[in-house]
Amino acid sequence: MVARDQSSWDKMPDMPAGHFVSGLVYTDPDIYRDESNKVFSKVWHFACHESEVPDKFDYRVFVLNGQSLFAIHGEDGVIRTFLNVCSHRGAKLLDQPSGNARSITCFYHRWAYNSQGSCTGIPRASGYDDVKKEAVGLREVRTECLHGLIFITLDDGASSLAQFIGPALDRFSDMLTGQPLEVFHYNQAVLECNWKAWHETNMDLYHEFMHVVLRQTQVNAMPMEDRKLIVFDGGHGGSGGDLKAAYDGYDGFAGRGGDVPPLPGMSATDFRFINLFPSTAIISRGTVVRIDTVTPIGPDKALLEMRGLGVKGEPVEHRRIRQKHHNQYWGPFGRNVPEDMVAAESCADSFRNQAGRYQIIARDEKMAGQDDAILRAFYSEWGRRVGRDPGAPVK
Repeated sequence: MVARDQSSWDKMPDMPAGHFVSGLVYTDPDIYRDESNKVFSKVWHFACHESEVPDKFDYRVFVLNGQSLFAIHGEDGVIRTFLNVCSHRGAKLLDQPSGNARSITCFYHRWAYNSQGSCTGIPRASGYDDVKKEAVGLREVRTECLHGLIFITLDDGASSLAQFIGPALDRFSDMLTGQPLEVFHYNQAVLECNWKAWHETNMDLYHEFMHVVLRQTQVNAMPMEDRKLIVFDGGHGGSGGDLKAAYDGYDGFAGRGGDVPPLPGMSATDFRFINLFPSTAIISRGTVVRIDTVTPIGPDKALLEMRGLGVKGEPVEHRRIRQKHHNQYWGPFGRNVPEDMVAAESCADSFRNQAGRYQIIARDEKMAGQDDAILRAFYSEWGRRVGRDPGAPVK
């Protein structure tokens, strides 16, 4: 096959629908607005882990769809989520990323609220003849917890979390709940790329060849035909069975896992992952769990949040080893995450300037090996929700 001229390069690939994606899905501002209105304002999203708000009045602030929110552990033991907005004049209520607030008091005019969202104080309230505290509570956002994971949706009319996720987390239930877990690592980064470019790095097994550590520990650890994948309704997908890693094949990783108990339901060499539509990935390597959440900031910028989880209350030496295992792959200087960032931003450079036209997701290994089935399932759900064909999203 000879190199292509401009006309050939711009031409839509001669492949079945669903086997390629237009670069416009990463750059077009109208598509980004559709994602905001039809995806991020409608579906369930992972907000934080319950260990981040363990005690009464503990709170955690986060951003979704350009809006600041906070989850708070109520005095009654219930975790709720509210828009981080004062009902009076719209000032932000909580400025710190986390903390403990028995009373939530706005700095601007000192209006106060409790952990259940009720307005509890208005200075010199007698001057407001037409304002009643019971009518100016905070805007509550639907919140549900599953396996210790706190999810929220901005859509009051959305289906339940169980209906949205379906069986996608079933294989993670023992690992996430067999022992109490807690977040021991939190890191965030702003990526100069569309949010989907990052999420694709967690759905695309074919890029294992990019990582030296994976070429030596994972690609040949088991027969490709035995590496089973699975997709679920709703655009979720991940490993259908435990993938294996051969850590002795990489200098410094030998014996990994033998000196600390693996998580429930896993062995030290197991690798398991699930990608939840639209933008969360849960990944476990035997002894530790990583949770990724990528949140759009704009068409070509995204906030990546990464959490590492270990066993709550474990011996100090076990915690130190788990942190080492986490950071070997996933820490800011790990063997995977920085390289994935480079890959996502590299692709973004091409599509941002319209040098790149299409990406191909046509790899078919019958739901095994490095099949692109998870990517295809994601874009099928994405297309259904935004009402656009991923291969030709702009008419």
